This record gives sequence, structure tokens and C-alpha cells, in this order.
Amino acid sequence: MTLTRLLIYIAIAAIVITAAVGFGYKKHKSWLMTFLQNYCGVLFIVSGWVKAVDPLGTAYKMEQYFAEFPGLFDGTWFGFISPMFPWLSKYAIGFSVFMIVLEIVLGLLLILGARSKLTSWLFLGIVGFFTFLTGYTYLTGYVPPDVGFWEFGSWAAHDDNNMKVKDCGCFGDFIKLVPKTSFFKDIALLVPAFFFIFRHKDMHQLFSKPVRTSLAIATAVGVFIYCLSNFVWDLPHSDFRDFKAGTDVRSKKAAEEEALGSVQILEWVLTNRETEEVVRISNADYMSQKAWEKYPKAQWSTDQVMGEPSVKQTKISDFAIESFDGDEVTEEILGEPSKTLMVVIPKLKAKEALKTVTVKDTSYIIDTVSLLNDKLQAVLPKIDKITSSEQEVVDFIYSEKMTEAFAKRMNPITELAEELGYKVIGVAGAAGGDAIADLKRDMDVHYPWYAADDILLKTMIRSTPGLILWKDGKVVAKWHQNKLPSAEEFKEKYLNTTN
Repeated sequence: MTLTRLLIYIAIAAIVITAAVGFGYKKHKSWLMTFLQNYCGVLFIVSGWVKAVDPLGTAYKMEQYFAEFPGLFDGTWFGFISPMFPWLSKYAIGFSVFMIVLEIVLGLLLILGARSKLTSWLFLGIVGFFTFLTGYTYLTGYVPPDVGFWEFGSWAAHDDNNMKVKDCGCFGDFIKLVPKTSFFKDIALLVPAFFFIFRHKDMHQLFSKPVRTSLAIATAVGVFIYCLSNFVWDLPHSDFRDFKAGTDVRSKKAAEEEALGSVQILEWVLTNRETEEVVRISNADYMSQKAWEKYPKAQWSTDQVMGEPSVKQTKISDFAIESFDGDEVTEEILGEPSKTLMVVIPKLKAKEALKTVTVKDTSYIIDTVSLLNDKLQAVLPKIDKITSSEQEVVDFIYSEKMTEAFAKRMNPITELAEELGYKVIGVAGAAGGDAIADLKRDMDVHYPWYAADDILLKTMIRSTPGLILWKDGKVVAKWHQNKLPSAEEFKEKYLNTTN
């Protein structure tokens, strides 16, 4: 699905609703106003729904923004609000659900024409908020890494790599929009937003006021429950991400890496270090004319403009798993021909406390031992004494919810799988070896654990912990911790089959 196709579908739906209102209900004052109400209303409902499918994804996107905003406001008159963003980040999922419910309900209010003045101002407020977010995201592409956002005189040519957030998340994972497209989309929406403000009295109104209010309340409650069902109780019911069940990760990763390695250099951009003169040369001319001799690196900096890879790059390209000693195990996991159970904790969180442990220290002395009639001697260490001392170490304490998830739901399945000879591994993000050692002790698990990027793991599964079943580099199935089948059901359906 592309944005253009989606907007066409929305326009068709808006035309149908407009015709129904205009010819059937006959309670409208302006065909243009009625169409704009329906178009913007359907757009907001669709935009909200694809985020309601995966509220955690929207929350993760909000966390990215909250992490960047302190740097935006520090050193300005608004610097006093910077400490607020780390606090807001803690409640990102709450803000996510609130914004999703508000967006869908507001879309419905526009179609119904309910409380036209309030609805118009809410619509302008949300569109303005989205315009600020997408505009900031896009404009950071002009800001070099060592330059502050407000140092306009030091901005340079736009570079996607400089953008603080690569995707605004306007349509969740359903449609990935580059920030520039999102920004101009929101600017375009400001036109109907101001039109609603100044002409809100021309809005059509459907049904009676009590019916409109009841529909809005029922929608808000329904969407709220639907959001909870997609992260509290189960995985998103529609998976738009790269690691959905049935994906051949090994083949896609190999294809993406091969395509990326085959990308051609289109041109060279050379910048004079003293005068800042910029020269652009095609790669063919650069090589044939030996431009590196005419533009030596001592005087000219060089940048390459690369072509697009023949295979679209996805998060699968970032799939990498390693041991806590730094050894890469990605190929070993993807190349496993039999079924493998992967317990995933996207971001390992634990309370830290100091505890005292007794550590034994053994000291040695060197002793010379004669062998074979004193003709052969060996130097051997000999225990001198053993002392004990107490040391304070960090103890990682995990929540009762995590302990219960492993004890009651996860462990029965993994233990049975191990008994039947299947491979079981764990993968955690944002974790160190000591935290994993305490996790294995507290959760009573013995299979090996590995490390991966927490953002990658959040993309793979929206559950802490979650379970993924692999076979020959393919994702067979995924489970939320609250939707795990019993061990016997799992065995019957997934371990006793060849699929």
C-alpha cells in the first residue's frame, strides 16, 4: 500500500458518504464542507486504526521524540521544559492510547458534524501538533551532527542521516512515510483545518445530539478496549512489521545484503575545505579523469551519492544476535534446520539493589618437587591459605509479573521442548551478562541467552516476554506471554508436526 493509493481510497469513501448525506439525508449546507468533513474524518479514522492495531509501536515512536526534545529546547527560553520529557517517556504507552482514541473519535465527530466548533479547534490542534513533529523531523536533516537546531546559519544541505527520527509513524507500520512527505501532508491538512474554524457553522450534522454523543462515547470505549487487546492481552491482531509469521528471514536478509552490496556510486560531491566550493562529478567521469589527482583529499572532502538498492531494505537487514562475549551467532540461529524456540525480552528491565556476598580468595606459594631420583624437577603451585571476604555486588530484581510469566506459562513449554530434543534460546535487549545470570537464576531457566538491539526485538515481537518459533530461518509463529497455549497443546500442534 502506498500513500497515494490510500488517499485515493479515502477520497472514494468520502465521495460515497458525501453523496449519501447530500442526496439521502439532505441536511447539509455546502457540498465542499460536507466532502472535507468526510474526507478528513475517514483519514483520521484510518490513521488512528492502523495505530490502534499496534499501540506499542506508537509508544516507541513517542519515546524517540521524547528522547530528542531535551536537546531541542536546552539553551533556549523554553529550556525549563526539558526535564519534563524523560518523565513523559515513562508514560508513552498511556499517551499513545490517548492519542489513538482521540484521533479516531475526532474523525467520527467530523463525519457526524458533532459539536462543530469544538471539533474544528481539536482538529486544528492535532494537525498543528503533527505538523510540528513532522516538520521538526524533516528539518533536522539540514542540521549537521555538531550544530544546534537553532543555529540556522550553520545548516547545510539536507542529509537523511542527520534526521533525529527517520519515520514519523503517522500510519504506524502500515505505511512507512519519509518525514518530508509526512510534513507536506500535514501542511496540506492545515487548509481544511482553518476552513473548519472559519466556516464551522456550515458543517452538516447527522442524527440527533444524543445519538451523536452516544456514538462518540461508544467509539471511545470500544477503541480503548481494542488498543488494550493489542498489547496487554495479546499481540497485534494484524502484523504489518517485517517479522510477521511466515517470513523467511534468512532468505530476505541475504537478498537485502546482496542488493546493498551491489549498489552503484552515481556521483561524487567534492567540497573545498577552504572556500567551500562544491563540485559534482559523475562516477564515470571521476574514474576516467582520475579526479582524485585534480581534487586531492588534503584540499577537498568527498561524499558519494549512491543509487537505490534493487531490493528494499527493511529491519530484517539489522537482524543480528550475539553472545554476551561479543561472538556473532546470527547465522547459526538462522541456519538451524530444526525447530527452535526463542524466548524474547525486548528490553530487559529490573530493579537494582546492592547485596553482600562472600568471596573466597586462594593464595599460592611456589614449591619445587623432585622426581625420578632428583634428576627431574617441577615447579608447582601450592595452596598457602584460603581467606574469605565480603563484597557488595549488584543484584537484579525482576518483577512478580515477569516471574509469574516464566513460571506459569513460558517454562512448561520450554522445558517440554528441551526434553523432546528441540533447541531453546533466549534473547534480550539492553542487558548485560550479570543481569542475564540473575534472570536465569530467578526464572529457573538453563538454556543459553544472547544479546540483540532492543529496537530490533521490539520490532520482532510486542510482548515481554514473548515466544517465537523458528524453523530453517523462517518465523513459524509468535505468541504474547498471555496467549501461550498449554505445554501439551503446544506439543500437539507445533512439535509433533513437520511444518
